[in-house]
Amino acid sequence: MTLVLSDTDRAALVARHGAVLRGSPGRRAATLAVIAALAGLFAYGVASLEVSLWRVLSGFGNLGRFVVLMLPPDPGSLARAMIFVKALFETIAIAFLGTVMAAILAFPLGFLAARNVVANRIVHMLARRSLDTLRGVDALIWALIWVNVVGLGPFAGMLAIMTADLGAFGKLFSEAIEASDRKPVQGVTSVGGGRLHAIRFGLIPQVLPVLASQVLYFIESNTRSSTIIGIVGAGGIGLYLAETIRTLEWQQVSFLILLILAAVSTIDFLSTRLRFAIIGQRGG
Repeated sequence: MTLVLSDTDRAALVARHGAVLRGSPGRRAATLAVIAALAGLFAYGVASLEVSLWRVLSGFGNLGRFVVLMLPPDPGSLARAMIFVKALFETIAIAFLGTVMAAILAFPLGFLAARNVVANRIVHMLARRSLDTLRGVDALIWALIWVNVVGLGPFAGMLAIMTADLGAFGKLFSEAIEASDRKPVQGVTSVGGGRLHAIRFGLIPQVLPVLASQVLYFIESNTRSSTIIGIVGAGGIGLYLAETIRTLEWQQVSFLILLILAAVSTIDFLSTRLRFAIIGQRGG
């Protein structure tokens, strides 16, 4: 249904709320300043990074030669193929364990960082800033740190994924908790429930499906991240990918890429089905 205003009603509306409809000069000036700053940043990036369409087009020839060298995908031998498959499962294990451990640790931190659970500003600020610090460092940097702390291998990779995701999960969990409906919590307290009862029976059942869906998505995403951190010695198939690229074994490189794509596609399919099952929707 479309609401049509007469000229008299429109004039009256503009007269009463003209400032809101037109916007204040300060707001317009701030909007223009932001747009100008973004345009300037874009122009600076194009100039400083020496962006060249011709270099991209001319590089397609080199890309074609690499593709030819990669065909057909060949691990070299059956024993080599089994080593690659074992490394792939190691990568999946790194992603799974790192994500699950991060979710377990972030679950209580999410409540500490949520304004509707913890009213103390100091506790809330410390929790938020701690999560921002962890989230501000990339997983690859955490991998380099943990490799120097615990040594080379998949354990360092798992710790890197866990540390990087701890900050991200804490932020996402706290935002989901803050966006929850207050009525179930008020219902629990109205019948005599305490603070912990309100969280356990009024808050957690609301946010748990959302949190589980986020964890499943991160497992899928971290499978790709685990491939990258393996390049710096944190275990998994990334170590072999870097090795075959350095030695110009392009057919083995393409075999490894196909393994990674198959694993990511399978995990994506399974996690999507599980997410739809958790949030109560039917997958397409």
